[in-house]
Amino acid sequence: MIISKIELFNWKNFHRCSVEVQERCFIVGANAAGKSNFIDALRFLRDIAMQGGGLQTAVRRRGGITKIRCLAARKQTDVKLVIELSNAGTRKLEWRYELAFQHTGGGIRKNEVKIIAERVFSGTLNKYILDREVISENEDEETLKYTYLEQPNANKDFRSVQQFFQGIEYLNVIPQMVRESSSVSYSSEKEDYYGRNFLKKLSLLNENTRQSYFRKINEFLKLAVPQLEELSFVKDEMGVPHLEARYMHWRAKGSKQQEMQFSDGTLRLIGFLFALIDTNGVLLLEEPEINLHPGIVAQFPEFIAGIQRTKRKDFQVFITTHSYDMLSNEGIAAEEVLLLVNDKEGTTVEVLSSAEQAKDILEAGFAVADVVIPMTKPQGIENMSQI
Repeated sequence: MIISKIELFNWKNFHRCSVEVQERCFIVGANAAGKSNFIDALRFLRDIAMQGGGLQTAVRRRGGITKIRCLAARKQTDVKLVIELSNAGTRKLEWRYELAFQHTGGGIRKNEVKIIAERVFSGTLNKYILDREVISENEDEETLKYTYLEQPNANKDFRSVQQFFQGIEYLNVIPQMVRESSSVSYSSEKEDYYGRNFLKKLSLLNENTRQSYFRKINEFLKLAVPQLEELSFVKDEMGVPHLEARYMHWRAKGSKQQEMQFSDGTLRLIGFLFALIDTNGVLLLEEPEINLHPGIVAQFPEFIAGIQRTKRKDFQVFITTHSYDMLSNEGIAAEEVLLLVNDKEGTTVEVLSSAEQAKDILEAGFAVADVVIPMTKPQGIENMSQI
């Protein structure tokens, strides 16, 4: 299965959003348009479905519903997310999951959220197999604090939806956190988005699997960072895991370096490659071009497509980006690009192939980058030099 459609209502930047997505999805917009917030809707569902998670935990991690609810919300202050899951080959609908919730509590009562509606539609059976509402029988203020996604006894009829959301992966490696992870103890039980537990995660892999991953990563590094050879995984005398590679210079055999000496770009590239190889479901990537040479970034779309061809058909990648070099790749179709545009009533989201202002330029043969970069840059930024 893949995510085929995303609908958001009052979710952060998005007052109303309904958009179809592809197996490879490039999310483009100006700063503060909501690129990270868009993919955070998928992370939110993962936080609900994951072991030790749940609705209240997912909301609390984001600072409460006041930090989630769209500022454009007025009379309707509830938040709703709808995700459609379809067969990767036929695009036939398999599941539709809908969750709507609102604030409850305040004063002496704990600030929480309660479910307004939770629905699951089976495309195979062509009917709803779950339809919860506030007025549903056997529902009260306590039961409405918990989704069926987080209750194994309740989601057995749509367990594949829960498992799908659990499989969503997010990675935005912050190099300094990877470097610090060898000297600071972090819990591997906590979700690791930024690389604190990256080395520990590598250490938990089966040896054969880890070696297979490193062979593939080394193939790419030979081209992208030719002065680094033989990237490998090692443990020091204290049992602390490290990345190690031979840095070639004027000495014939070079010298060994570990992650503390790697550049920011190299660490981010290794994390990016690892995530692509390791993930089998949905992968969310935040601006993978940061700290990397444009020549490397330009190859990312083709590399991702190649990885997708070697995996199962339901491997899906969402990428937020500002990169002209990445979006200039001729292999990117307009259907794969989501254009986010700021508006007074919240950010609008549109598939680039459906954007009227882009059709003529695309039909003239211009690359996606030549369309979206001018459309998403801040108006009047040319006057910055006059300040």
